Amino acid sequence: MKAVIQRVSQSSVTIEGEIVASIQKGLLVLVGIEESDSKEDIEWLSTKIVNLRIFGDQNDVMNLSVKDIDGEMIIVSQFTLHASTKKGNRPSYIKAAKPEIAIPIYEKFIQQIEKELEKKVQTGQFGADMKVTLLNDGPVTILIDTKNKE
Repeated sequence: MKAVIQRVSQSSVTIEGEIVASIQKGLLVLVGIEESDSKEDIEWLSTKIVNLRIFGDQNDVMNLSVKDIDGEMIIVSQFTLHASTKKGNRPSYIKAAKPEIAIPIYEKFIQQIEKELEKKVQTGQFGADMKVTLLNDGPVTILIDTKNKE
């Protein structure tokens, strides 16, 4: 699994002109799933995201997690995170999982995040043409790949 985690002051997801998700202070998480992703990837990534200390404390030092600040979260599926640009100029998405594999993993990931965050999160719609807006706070953007745990 790959994730792009963005600390936001606000974010929303619109599908066909209708806002389906909207948050204030929290995280926008774009997640890409590949066929080899497992329960261990889901658990490791969700724990990492919920506990990432990327929010300012009373001294404005990044010392607090989204859970610590009682922040909100939007999770959006994004297969293009698995784009391969090695050959040519047209990205290949061969590593991205097909919907029949990706959707159950995506849904389990959302459930795991909600369990660890101890609150509901908002989401986009898997496979939909979404318009995602955000006001990146910082800007703070973190990239995580469960296959490369650095």
